[in-house]
Amino acid sequence: MDNNLHSPQDRDDARVVKLDHHDSVRSHVREQVRSEVERLEHRIETLRLVRAPHAAIMISAYERMLDRKKGFLKNWGLRDGNGY
Repeated sequence: MDNNLHSPQDRDDARVVKLDHHDSVRSHVREQVRSEVERLEHRIETLRLVRAPHAAIMISAYERMLDRKKGFLKNWGLRDGNGY
Protein backbone atom coordinates (compact mmCIF):
# COMPACT_ATOMS: atom_id res chain seq x y z
CA MET A 1 0.00 0.00 0.00
CA ASP A 2 1.26 3.49 -0.83
CA ASN A 3 2.22 5.50 2.25
CA ASN A 4 1.76 8.77 0.30
CA LEU A 5 -2.03 8.44 0.25
CA HIS A 6 -3.87 10.49 2.82
CA SER A 7 -6.66 9.14 4.96
CA PRO A 8 -10.19 10.57 4.67
CA GLN A 9 -9.62 12.29 8.02
CA ASP A 10 -6.58 14.11 6.63
CA ARG A 11 -8.61 15.37 3.65
CA ASP A 12 -11.38 16.59 5.98
CA ASP A 13 -8.86 18.42 8.17
CA ALA A 14 -7.43 20.15 5.10
CA ARG A 15 -10.91 21.51 4.22
CA VAL A 16 -11.60 23.07 7.60
CA VAL A 17 -12.48 26.74 7.15
CA LYS A 18 -10.95 29.03 9.72
CA LEU A 19 -13.87 31.32 10.53
CA ASP A 20 -11.69 33.87 12.28
CA HIS A 21 -9.84 34.42 9.01
CA HIS A 22 -13.14 34.67 7.15
CA ASP A 23 -14.48 37.22 9.64
CA SER A 24 -11.32 39.29 9.39
CA VAL A 25 -11.63 39.34 5.60
CA ARG A 26 -15.30 40.38 5.82
CA SER A 27 -14.38 43.10 8.30
CA HIS A 28 -11.57 44.37 6.07
CA VAL A 29 -13.81 44.43 2.99
CA ARG A 30 -16.60 46.18 4.93
CA GLU A 31 -14.23 48.87 6.19
CA GLN A 32 -12.67 49.35 2.76
CA VAL A 33 -16.02 49.74 0.98
CA ARG A 34 -17.41 51.97 3.75
CA SER A 35 -14.37 54.21 3.34
CA GLU A 36 -14.99 54.37 -0.42
CA VAL A 37 -18.67 55.21 0.21
CA GLU A 38 -17.71 58.05 2.54
CA ARG A 39 -15.22 59.47 0.01
CA LEU A 40 -17.83 59.33 -2.77
CA GLU A 41 -20.43 61.04 -0.58
CA HIS A 42 -17.91 63.77 0.22
CA ARG A 43 -17.07 64.23 -3.50
CA ILE A 44 -20.77 64.51 -4.34
CA GLU A 45 -21.29 67.13 -1.61
CA THR A 46 -18.30 69.09 -2.89
CA LEU A 47 -19.48 68.95 -6.49
CA ARG A 48 -22.93 70.18 -5.50
CA LEU A 49 -21.31 73.30 -4.03
CA VAL A 50 -19.10 73.98 -7.05
CA ARG A 51 -20.37 75.39 -10.32
CA ALA A 52 -18.21 73.19 -12.53
CA PRO A 53 -19.39 72.75 -16.14
CA HIS A 54 -19.72 68.96 -15.94
CA ALA A 55 -20.59 68.65 -12.25
CA ALA A 56 -24.03 67.11 -12.93
CA ILE A 57 -22.50 64.33 -15.06
CA MET A 58 -19.85 63.61 -12.43
CA ILE A 59 -22.44 63.63 -9.64
CA SER A 60 -24.58 61.17 -11.59
CA ALA A 61 -21.62 58.84 -12.14
CA TYR A 62 -20.61 59.02 -8.46
CA GLU A 63 -24.19 58.34 -7.36
CA ARG A 64 -24.28 55.18 -9.51
CA MET A 65 -20.99 54.06 -7.99
CA LEU A 66 -22.36 54.84 -4.53
CA ASP A 67 -25.51 52.80 -5.19
CA ARG A 68 -23.45 49.83 -6.36
CA LYS A 69 -21.16 49.94 -3.33
CA LYS A 70 -24.10 50.19 -0.93
CA GLY A 71 -25.81 47.35 -2.79
CA PHE A 72 -22.67 45.25 -2.42
CA LEU A 73 -22.63 45.87 1.33
CA LYS A 74 -26.31 44.99 1.60
CA ASN A 75 -26.12 41.86 -0.58
CA TRP A 76 -23.17 40.47 1.36
CA GLY A 77 -24.65 41.33 4.76
CA LEU A 78 -21.92 43.82 5.53
CA ARG A 79 -24.12 46.76 6.52
CA ASP A 80 -23.90 48.21 10.00
CA GLY A 81 -26.02 50.54 12.10
CA ASN A 82 -24.97 53.56 10.00
CA GLY A 83 -26.86 52.28 6.96
CA TYR A 84 -23.78 51.02 5.14
